[in-house]
Amino acid sequence: MSNLDKQTLRQQLRERRRQLGAAEQREASLRLDVQLRQQPAFANARHIAFYLANDGEISPRPSLRRLARQYRQCYLPCLNGQALLFRRYRPGQTLQRNRYGIPEPSNRRGNQRPVEALDIILLPLVGFDRSGNRLGMGGGFYDRSLAQLKQRPRQHRPLLIGLAHECQRVNQLPVQSWDIPLDGIATDRGVYWFGRGVKR
Repeated sequence: MSNLDKQTLRQQLRERRRQLGAAEQREASLRLDVQLRQQPAFANARHIAFYLANDGEISPRPSLRRLARQYRQCYLPCLNGQALLFRRYRPGQTLQRNRYGIPEPSNRRGNQRPVEALDIILLPLVGFDRSGNRLGMGGGFYDRSLAQLKQRPRQHRPLLIGLAHECQRVNQLPVQSWDIPLDGIATDRGVYWFGRGVKR
């Protein structure tokens, strides 16, 4: 698949998720939370990175609120040049908008956690296939931020779970050398595991 074809697919899938109405988005978000709460991987996880939905992405906000109430330490991605870092999020705190208009926690002492010290990272995506390959927005922020994890054994790095609407699934995506393989993908309809995640 050429870069042009990849960009066309990205546009088509973004449009597909944008066509979901507000009520459909809310229902999908609640169903996603049901799927996630059934996963053993979350039982012992204490440091979990989320994201705030944008551009029609499925929202993990119900799960974020639920786990924060359970005194789990929750984090949100924050822009750091061309990469991301993860800062602690607490319900009710004031967030500041980054250059893309996405809210993120402010930089306070002691509220950042290294990516390798997280238990689970929930990633947004534009598309996914049956092999667990992820098509992102094209900026490469997650790929650059998680690149260091490729050198670590899978059992010694965070569990990487992509989140998506079921309508974002395609038959096959191209794989690039810099792509970070996901351990699982959760949608509003089910969870697909591609390795160690199901055993946790």
